Amino acid sequence: MIDRVRRSRAKQIDVARDPLAPTVVMVHGAWVDGTGWREVIAQLQTRGLKVVAVQNPLSSLAGDADAATRAINQQSSSVVLVGHCYGGTVITQAGNHEKVAALVYVAAFAPDVGQSTADTQIDYPTPPCVASFEIDAGGYLYIAQDAVPKFLAQDLPTADSRVLAAAQKPIRASALADRVAVAAWRERQCWYLVTEDDRTLAPGLQHEFAKKINADVVTVHASHVPFLSKPMETTELILAAVSAVHDR
Repeated sequence: MIDRVRRSRAKQIDVARDPLAPTVVMVHGAWVDGTGWREVIAQLQTRGLKVVAVQNPLSSLAGDADAATRAINQQSSSVVLVGHCYGGTVITQAGNHEKVAALVYVAAFAPDVGQSTADTQIDYPTPPCVASFEIDAGGYLYIAQDAVPKFLAQDLPTADSRVLAAAQKPIRASALADRVAVAAWRERQCWYLVTEDDRTLAPGLQHEFAKKINADVVTVHASHVPFLSKPMETTELILAAVSAVHDR
């Protein structure tokens, strides 16, 4: 699977300059927002691609899927839909759209029909970051600021991880229990970026997701935020999906 991704790279620059190339729609997960994709967005734009970063409310799966669907509806071309973390659950639900040609999971959940984000982790030990969760009166989950450099972004410079902690966007806990009604990966070609040093989403579970959805896989030694610590590798995987869609 990795070889198929690598072979597509020779075509990527020409494909991305093509006005008929797909639009990349990016869906963030918990504790970040659309600006978290900034390094990857800049790389994709440099190659001539149109990119849209969805700003999820992180209040419910239905609300987040609706935000993604609105962004998809605005595009005049086909769409490569990218999701990180809980955003993988969102694209699993929202990706069953006629404009969506491919799905890219970046250290992301990929539940099946009737599963929630939380359900997919039942057979795995509780991630250590859970002990650092804080919940507010509205039911929104935060990661304690001093825990972000340890569990979420250990491969970022300390100053950057502290900014990430201060600007984190919380997720309503109940959204993690919302179950998907469709599994778009059953009908779409998929790619998956596995983060082998992840302390938030177990790498073993990521490999299980990738196998289940029959994804083309690339692995990187990165934390749970590879779009910040390994933006080039993240970009290359997305470009592989763009190239494959364009070649159909």
